[in-house]
Amino acid sequence: MTDFTEIRIGIVTISDRASNGEYADISGPAIETELHRILAMDWQAVPRLVSDERYEIETVLRELCDEQGACLVVTTGGTGPALRDVTPEATEAVCEKVLDGFGEQMRAVSLKFVPTAILSRQIAGIRGCSLIINLPGKPAAIAQCLQAVFPAVPYCIDLIGGPYLVTDPDVIKAFRPE
Repeated sequence: MTDFTEIRIGIVTISDRASNGEYADISGPAIETELHRILAMDWQAVPRLVSDERYEIETVLRELCDEQGACLVVTTGGTGPALRDVTPEATEAVCEKVLDGFGEQMRAVSLKFVPTAILSRQIAGIRGCSLIINLPGKPAAIAQCLQAVFPAVPYCIDLIGGPYLVTDPDVIKAFRPE
């Protein structure tokens, strides 16, 4: 296991318009806010903003995992059926393993709020000692999806050799088998 002196979490917003400065990124900050609510420990956000270009997404995911040492990389945007929505394809291309249960759980939770959740293509996967999770682009959906899958995130990161993440049990109770 690696010695983790500073826990880093990558937060990637994938948006043509936000990356072009047409509007402010609100989804990346929504992820960071939610993670600060969930995690009861010190960690550093490593934010990135890229356009809906598969090569750019793959490049930033590799950089965050391989160079920045992020144990967790959470993306937002680019998971729908539109032609420029390529986040799941980019994520799958850089991962050694895909974890289908994350996407299944996020869609199941989202369907309780919107019928269009069946159009969502979020996935999650492992690259080295990093877990990558694709989230939808709307802040409310970001919170719902993170809350749905986060009980499994710390144990997953344990299993892949990442740092020990501590959650606030009043917000999310992490599950670790005894």
